[in-house]
Order: sequence, then C-alpha cells, then structure tokens
Amino acid sequence: MSEKIVHVGDADFDSAVLQSSQPVLVDFWAEWCGPCKMIAPALDELAEAYDGRVKIAKVNVDHNRATAMKYHVRSIPMLLLFKNGQVQATQIGAVGKAQIAQMLDKAL
Repeated sequence: MSEKIVHVGDADFDSAVLQSSQPVLVDFWAEWCGPCKMIAPALDELAEAYDGRVKIAKVNVDHNRATAMKYHVRSIPMLLLFKNGQVQATQIGAVGKAQIAQMLDKAL
C-alpha cells in the first residue's frame, strides 16, 4: 500500500479531512470487503499521481462507526470527495481508476 494514503479515524477525521487545504478523497472500507480490496491498487496509484494536489484517506468502518454513521455509509466501498470541508462527490461500489481520476480532476 502507498505511504501517501493516510488512515483516518473518528478522532482525527475533522482535522485530517474537513480542515484540509487540499481536496480529500475518503475511502470508507473494511478488511472483509472484497470490492474494497479490488479498488485499493487504483487508490494507491492515484495517491502517487495526485501527490501534493489531492489527499487520499481511508476510514475503516468497523473501527470508526461514528464517522461512517455521520456520512450515511450503508454499503462499501464508498468514496466521498471533500473540498473545503464539504462533500463534493460520492461514488458507491467498486469503480475503475479512470472513473476515480475523473472525480479528482473535477475537484481541482
């Protein structure tokens, strides 16, 4: 996994995501989720490609239920793109790298 991806939890979500000066793509995932594992390599590559422009964060829904509930995460993987503390885009389910890149490009 890319060291450019940050793991965020209930305690540091506001400071790491909502107060970020860059757009942040948050991947809500869980260890047992097959589709989550499928998109992980694409997120790793995008974290490298967009380094310095977009931050990519992961929130484990099993360990951070408060944040998952706050953003109504009902199925995973669920990607939320935050900009200036607001949700700009949502993607539910496994999608390809190109589709995720389009989301990121719209935020820049």
